[in-house]
Amino acid sequence: MSKEDRPDKSARDTHYATLRRQVRDAKRERGEIPTPQQDRRSRRNDDWTPPQLSPDVVYLYGLHTVRAALDNRERKLIKLTVTQNAFARLDIGAAESLPYPVEMASPQDIDKVLGPDAIHQGVMLETRPLPARRLEALKESPLLLVLDQVTDPHNVGAIMRSAVAFEAGAIITTQRHSPTESGVLAKSASGALEMIPYIQVTNLADALGELHRLGFQTIGLDSEGPQPLEGTFAGKKVALVLGSEGKGLRQKTRETCTALARLDMPGAIKSLNVSNAAAIALYASRRHLGDAKG
Repeated sequence: MSKEDRPDKSARDTHYATLRRQVRDAKRERGEIPTPQQDRRSRRNDDWTPPQLSPDVVYLYGLHTVRAALDNRERKLIKLTVTQNAFARLDIGAAESLPYPVEMASPQDIDKVLGPDAIHQGVMLETRPLPARRLEALKESPLLLVLDQVTDPHNVGAIMRSAVAFEAGAIITTQRHSPTESGVLAKSASGALEMIPYIQVTNLADALGELHRLGFQTIGLDSEGPQPLEGTFAGKKVALVLGSEGKGLRQKTRETCTALARLDMPGAIKSLNVSNAAAIALYASRRHLGDAKG
């Protein structure tokens, strides 16, 4: 075999490396494997300060998050800033045919806006916040989530993903001591922010009273609850109420809930992160509602 006839090993290796990278990226976008932390030492910028945004502007980032926002008809889009590679991966057509401005940029350009810690994957969307939702926006769903001052946007984003996965009709939370719409919240939700009403109320006890009038059983999750969650369900409409990461449910919330229940755990650890507890409680609630429907 002549030298000219031999396979180009470097080209073949590059081809397989590209295929492997595409498979990994697809798994990350589906949440099957975590997104690796980038080398922050190489991205460090001690002089970076967050841009001054008006209350009616939000920066969203990450491929899956931005693609979901672009598909949401309720979104009012301002501008898409994206690298050439990320634009190809978004697969949304030619830039000149889109109904919003598209600016091609380098990853470093996006870093300057979002900061050195944002895992943006080469895409940033400038947009208006979603319209404020009220209790009247509740979907016809027998399952809701209520958050009593859960403050960490990463936790709330993870809870949103679980809520969408188990077809909860809405997430209800407080206007104070709860995260507003942001890039961090949207990235943690991985697209779920666009799929479920996020309703912020001024008085949580009043909102729980309204849910009672709508026929919901409100169950507050408490490690000292009198009985396991599985034995607490009653009726065909359930609203799960979860407290803050450190303090749990406030006293007024505890007194307003229909019932208090615990998640029984046989192991040495008796408490879970609020997002993990939400996922388990949603699963148990769906099993109950499926049985109740039958």
